[in-house]
Amino acid sequence: MSDAQDHALKELGAYIEVKQPDAVLEVSVAFGELTVTVTASSIADFVRFLKTDETCRFSTLIDITAVDYPQRRQRFDVVYHFLSMYRNQRIRIKSAVREDEMIASITDIHPSANWFEREVFDMFGILYSGHPDLRRILTDYGFRGHPLRKDFPTTGYVEVRYDEDAKRVVYEPVSLPQDYRQFDFMSPWEGANYILPGDEKGAAK
Repeated sequence: MSDAQDHALKELGAYIEVKQPDAVLEVSVAFGELTVTVTASSIADFVRFLKTDETCRFSTLIDITAVDYPQRRQRFDVVYHFLSMYRNQRIRIKSAVREDEMIASITDIHPSANWFEREVFDMFGILYSGHPDLRRILTDYGFRGHPLRKDFPTTGYVEVRYDEDAKRVVYEPVSLPQDYRQFDFMSPWEGANYILPGDEKGAAK
């Protein structure tokens, strides 16, 4: 990132901080993007400001995801990425929420948030108030747990497959067979008993 781009993002961050003092907790520039941390209670109003303000005009929602910090009181960071095609700038919004806390849906501001929020709910269990249809989107009906939480177990759950004989979907305990897995961590220079592709040409001489 050039110095001019870095300066432009810092100016934008300062402008947003002045315009939204009650919402903004922290502003930083990282990885060529402006990152703004805001309070969870102000997320909807803040996103609307980013979209409608003439200096910002972040009209395109790129993604919504989350990060799990099990040791924290506010366990999750909900992360939004927006693009301003008018200003050719990107912004990352972070907001911390507790496990038992709801965060406002932004589907009335960005309709494309619908499936993003459903995915975050499915994978992390974060609840969105005001969402028109908050249900799982990637896992099966009746699935227990949220797979992207760091305390989600890797075994002990059921897997779903279509049984050709029964002509229906069946649920079975997750099985992780090791029969066909080979773990060879030895470097070829440490005496591994195989020939790498191309080595056979040298052996034939």
